[in-house]
Amino acid sequence: METAILTVSTSLARGEGEDVSGARLAELAAGAGARVVATDIVADDVAEIEGRLRAHVDAGLAFVFTTGGTGLTPDDVTPEATRTVIERDAPGFAEALRAESIRHTPHGILTRGVSGIAGRTLIVNFPGNPKAIDQLFPILAPTLPHVAETLRRDGGRPRN
Repeated sequence: METAILTVSTSLARGEGEDVSGARLAELAAGAGARVVATDIVADDVAEIEGRLRAHVDAGLAFVFTTGGTGLTPDDVTPEATRTVIERDAPGFAEALRAESIRHTPHGILTRGVSGIAGRTLIVNFPGNPKAIDQLFPILAPTLPHVAETLRRDGGRPRN
């Protein structure tokens, strides 16, 4: 289950501060059995985000988890960039994360994260807050082995 973590933050891309959210997301992904093979930081720029997502999809990774850029400010463009890359929607992941987020704070409705499939890669947008990542990743974690196996199949059900 090769995985990339993509942190979207203009200030972190400029070297201002520490990537706490990306590090936490990588730690939780590894704890769920994913092999984190890349951790990147890009600015809040559609072309940069799209380029990095496409590179990870082209590399054949099972998962790309993004953190940051999912809010309401004008430079929060991670969902827009993700939509340019995904070929098939897989909205249940983003819906489940949003529903869980709302359980912790009414501000959970502000996140605009999306999820979908490009090639055989699942891309999921997480908020940029490490506390939110701690609250939300456990919702996704139990599905990862099945998702990875399903994405690798050519169709049909596995034979028993």
